[in-house]
Amino acid sequence: MIAGATPAPLPAQKKWNAMSILRGLKPVLIILVSSASIYFVIALGLIASQRIQPLPARESLAFASIEPTTAQDPGLTTWRARDGAALGVRHYPGSQAGPLVVVVHGSGWHGGGYTALGASLAEEYGFEVLIPDLRGHGPAPIRRGDVDYIGQLEDDLADLILAYGGADRPVYMIGHSSGGGLTIRFAGGAHGDMLDKAVLVAPFLKYNAPTARKDGGGWSHVLVRRIIGLSMLNAIGIHALDHLHVIQFRFPDSVLHGPQGATATSSYSYRLNTSFAPRADYLADVARLPPFLLIAGKEDEAFQVEAYEPTLAGASPKGRYMLIEGADHLGILSNGEAHAAIGNFLRAAPSGVGDGRTD
Repeated sequence: MIAGATPAPLPAQKKWNAMSILRGLKPVLIILVSSASIYFVIALGLIASQRIQPLPARESLAFASIEPTTAQDPGLTTWRARDGAALGVRHYPGSQAGPLVVVVHGSGWHGGGYTALGASLAEEYGFEVLIPDLRGHGPAPIRRGDVDYIGQLEDDLADLILAYGGADRPVYMIGHSSGGGLTIRFAGGAHGDMLDKAVLVAPFLKYNAPTARKDGGGWSHVLVRRIIGLSMLNAIGIHALDHLHVIQFRFPDSVLHGPQGATATSSYSYRLNTSFAPRADYLADVARLPPFLLIAGKEDEAFQVEAYEPTLAGASPKGRYMLIEGADHLGILSNGEAHAAIGNFLRAAPSGVGDGRTD
């Protein structure tokens, strides 16, 4: 083309072809826009169809099985997470030259329910023990039952370990119930290499795992439709509604109206609930566990404990499994046989793999 010359007009045939293509794409675009709109309508409809409401009374976990303890509660010490948040932790100094043990509490409660275990590990086995109140829990959380983003509980635990010198010595993590699920998630995530041993005490795996009971034996009420709707939004990168609460816990009135009732956390947001459990492929997280002991009571009301070993053994050869006669889901926390099994497992020289034995 000569500089300054006027471009030749597009031939009529080419113009017609372009218009034909656009006309042909129009139905496709309409279908795509309509499909996206329908997707959003379904997701938002599912989310709006359920909300947090008072739960009807029914059988739940046996809180009465928790034996009174004379173990000293060291009280909460404040530490700072990476975002500057002040979080609480119970600290048993033990021997600070040895391994660091982190005890992760279960759903709805806080570290105050684990003082018997913490004291036993510190006094009888010499471990330095940390029992954090996870973000969103305890007497004065920033936002009860909520975190800032999915995965924040893992980041908090990693920060806690580093704050107490865990980078320079072995780190053992003990998780009970949902705390066991979080321990599995931690092992399978970005910080998993921090762990040298793990203890899973009646851990949550997944809502449809072979170990699951309906509604956790009466403990939990799940807003299933709301979770599905939020999962649909998360699948396309939308997290604006992750603060909505999706699960409730059935505390007995004796707890809610007791001296620590104000410290109970009776529901969780979508992002906290997701953060507190293994990922969807929970066996992939299990495969990344360090040598671990799985321990549960034979009378556990929340989970089918006899299914733990056949469910997990194929994913990892590093586990040992122990079921304790007469102990239920909460009673195992104050069970002397359980404390001894945990302490001896953590104190033993690492062998690299478990022996797979069920005691």
